[in-house]
Amino acid sequence: MSQREARQPNLHIDISEWEKEIKEKGYIRDDTELLKAIKALNEDEDQKLLSTLLSLAALSRSGKEARADSLVHAWMDKAYALNPNNPRAKAFLAQHIWKTKEDLLKSIEFPIIRETDNRQLKKKTAEEIIAKCEQLLRDYEDELDELEDALKNVRDIKEEKLIEKYRLLLNLLEMVMESIAGVRKSAAEFEQTISGAFHNTTYYYDMKAHLENIERVKEDWSEVFQNTTTEKENSPLTELDAMIGLGFVKERVKSLYQFLKYQKTRKNLGFETKDELSLNMILTGNPGTGKTTLVRLLAKIYHELGVLPRKDVVETDRSQLIGSFVGQTEENVRRIVEKALGGVLFIDEAYSLKREGQSGTDYGQTAIDTLVSLMTGNEFGGQFAVVLAGYPDEMRSFLDANPGLRSRFPQSNFMELEDYTDDELIKIATQFALENDYLLTEGAKIELRKRLEKERVDDTFGNARTVRNIVLDAIFKKGSQTSKDNNILDYTVLEQGDFEIVEDVDQESAIVKLDALIGLDKVKTEVKRLISFVKVQQMRRENHLPVLPLQLHSVFMGNPGTGKTTVAKIYADALKECGILKRGHLIVTSRADFVAAYVGQTAIKTKKKIREALGGVLFIDEAYSLLSQSSGDFGKEVIDTLVDEMTKHNENLVIILAGYPKEIEELLSSNPGLKSRFKKFFEFHDYSINEIIEIMKHYGSHYQYHLTDEAKVFLIEELGKITIMGNGRFATNLMDEAIQAQASRLMEEPNALTDLNRATEINKADIEKAFIKMRKGEA
Repeated sequence: MSQREARQPNLHIDISEWEKEIKEKGYIRDDTELLKAIKALNEDEDQKLLSTLLSLAALSRSGKEARADSLVHAWMDKAYALNPNNPRAKAFLAQHIWKTKEDLLKSIEFPIIRETDNRQLKKKTAEEIIAKCEQLLRDYEDELDELEDALKNVRDIKEEKLIEKYRLLLNLLEMVMESIAGVRKSAAEFEQTISGAFHNTTYYYDMKAHLENIERVKEDWSEVFQNTTTEKENSPLTELDAMIGLGFVKERVKSLYQFLKYQKTRKNLGFETKDELSLNMILTGNPGTGKTTLVRLLAKIYHELGVLPRKDVVETDRSQLIGSFVGQTEENVRRIVEKALGGVLFIDEAYSLKREGQSGTDYGQTAIDTLVSLMTGNEFGGQFAVVLAGYPDEMRSFLDANPGLRSRFPQSNFMELEDYTDDELIKIATQFALENDYLLTEGAKIELRKRLEKERVDDTFGNARTVRNIVLDAIFKKGSQTSKDNNILDYTVLEQGDFEIVEDVDQESAIVKLDALIGLDKVKTEVKRLISFVKVQQMRRENHLPVLPLQLHSVFMGNPGTGKTTVAKIYADALKECGILKRGHLIVTSRADFVAAYVGQTAIKTKKKIREALGGVLFIDEAYSLLSQSSGDFGKEVIDTLVDEMTKHNENLVIILAGYPKEIEELLSSNPGLKSRFKKFFEFHDYSINEIIEIMKHYGSHYQYHLTDEAKVFLIEELGKITIMGNGRFATNLMDEAIQAQASRLMEEPNALTDLNRATEINKADIEKAFIKMRKGEA
């Protein structure tokens, strides 16, 4: 017995359960197994069973999702094609197929024959009319058959109103076909009578009469659908309620709506309002939180309540407002304001108009001053509303720096759109997929949630935009892997595999890389202990057990060249492997990356660098240099900002401070908040002579160079005579110089380039020359 045959009895048991659930609830709560069963069946061998399952899936989706109409129709059409006797498919299609015929007669358009046309053009036009008629009659024959089949099915379910509707459509279709046949006959006879510039006007006017009759039938046909397809445009509040999430914003907009409605009623009663509520708004929020959609709804509300004569929104940004020479910016702003009169002017990323430290050729302030002037002046004041949008922090800084602008936006008109939760984003994804005639399986939603968790790293997370892009990627993946032999679900369902992404996985784990480092035994042990602790806490978290706070911020103390940056990269990789960090990248910085030259810029510069590091590790080399004793230094501002951001981002950001032990201790003592956040200290000792030689050997082996025994003995002697502060860097620099010295030596020796053994050896003479150059400071 085949696997398919063995599955059949269980399927019939499932079908009875699914039928019962549809009857009681109107849909199947979890249709995962149903969809799996449909995919497992063979279209050629299991037609009736597949038809039954498809019709059950369609009925379930119809009960779950009102917007899944086209999908449900597609599945029911397939179910009916597989088994024309399927009662569910027959009944469903009978009740709904007529709705798909609304545009059936719109394709009836004929070329016009004019009295002034010459003989040749009249004949050509008549031939085109005849060909068009023949094509329409062939198409409508098939449509007539489909409507007649639908009428038979409607009679079976005894729906009297539907029976009458189908009879009417059949009658109108037969009438239009009769008129089309009349047009064809008249056009053919008209063509026969054309001679020179003359023709038989009887056939010409007969043809026109048939065409006029077709137009009357088309009007009657449209009336059949008019009552069912003409929908009243949704009110702005209905559209607002349909949006996912935005609880606080919805309440705020509804309050605004009621107040404006109240004011409108007062005005109608003859009461005056001297100081009307400002329509200007500030919307803050990260990308994809619905700012643009909300602006369009506000414009509709203003228009509906008579506050503004138009519901149009004019969208603009810095690139359209700022000019490149004196006077151009004023012209640009004025032109866009004139375009927005009577409606709403929407400026996205408005904070970019005024840039910190802008040069004299940047006219951002000019744009702001011109906008304020036009908002308040006699010419355009009160004739349009302005909505500014952007990131929360940037918008606050922007408005604080522009008192004239801020005064035009009352605090009550500030609305912050929060990021969507994962559950809300799953709903948005489901809605977006349905708009493209796709359904998401439960497995797809689980994988989508994982993708969202990886994407949600910083405030550049695109929210709804990110979700749409992920769904579009899944659709592309589905389409690129679907063959012509796949069943209908492959064209309408997005599954878990469609959302999975294959990441480039480093063959070596972080611990293997750590073990491969030369020396640093104590550091290796401490890093391994910390990673083990993190892994156990992650396991406890996944199993809903209490977890200890993860103290991941660290201090790396040691001389330059002792491997601090290398270990930091491995540390970042290890934390990504554990699932703590989403990106696991390393951002290496120093004082210059944080400290600015002007008041207020240092915090912005620091936050920008922190954003860049979110989801990874921020490595601050020579961190003690942030602490400066000179007056007017902004290093303390960096430290204060770091403390605030570390609290804000928790495990999404790991900071490593690197430098000399004494100086790092002074830095930590300068700010109690900073010291309390660094619990892990790693001391990087200078490399021993043997370790330096091992580093040189390891470095050279990457390029197939090796040290001779004589060279190693010489290295031990020479390294014992000097104090090396560069450590690992000194080792690689020395090896580089030795390789160059070897190249010069080989060029002077006969036949050296043909002897591969000699080309891979670094001997004592090469090391001697390298030392001489290093001592002279030429390396």
